Amino acid sequence: MIDYTLNRSKRKTVALYVRDGCVEVRAPLKMPKHIIDQFVVSKEKWIEEKLAIMNERTSQRDSFTLDYDSEVLYRGNLYPIVAREGDYIGFDDDCFYMPQGLSHEQIKSCCIDIYKMVAKRDILIRTMEIAQKMSAYPQSVKITDARSRWGSCSASKRICFSWRLIMADDDLIEYIIVHELSHLTELNHSDRFWNIVESILPDYKDRQNRLKELHEKLASENW
Repeated sequence: MIDYTLNRSKRKTVALYVRDGCVEVRAPLKMPKHIIDQFVVSKEKWIEEKLAIMNERTSQRDSFTLDYDSEVLYRGNLYPIVAREGDYIGFDDDCFYMPQGLSHEQIKSCCIDIYKMVAKRDILIRTMEIAQKMSAYPQSVKITDARSRWGSCSASKRICFSWRLIMADDDLIEYIIVHELSHLTELNHSDRFWNIVESILPDYKDRQNRLKELHEKLASENW
């Protein structure tokens, strides 16, 4: 029997979640324990597959390192990390450059700092361009350290984008910007919201799928 955490609530159905190497079952308050156990047993193969995938991703994250000459993504293309004399870091359209003699952790930290700099420039400019075309103007646009989502829009019409979005290609960046700007009109994911997105980007579903692939890649590299 697979070990699991049981959480009961005023719900009508039983649900199963596998996160961070743990199994959680959410069940109705009065559902008998043996029925819940039977449900878990019936899902045993699916659970084992999920756990195996998570273990593989954890192993990939733990073994991921960056060094000089490693390549990193910027707007969908790979660029090398190059050591240069001096104390400066930056991106010059050919490479990510930084001082010599840095450790793996310091190299990654420098890459993140560079990503944040170029994201503030590129994503904010592109957001203003698209906002003009959509006649949808946010109160503010900020770059954040968010891990769980590419972008967000508040009820006060303030839009945020994760700096990690700058690793995506331009089509995917455009999709996330359109997505968040559409929330200025519909602060939900109703049919009306998706109609707005589709009117701007008819192929948005394909872009969503490509974003999922990128998310999995970045998760395996622990960005």
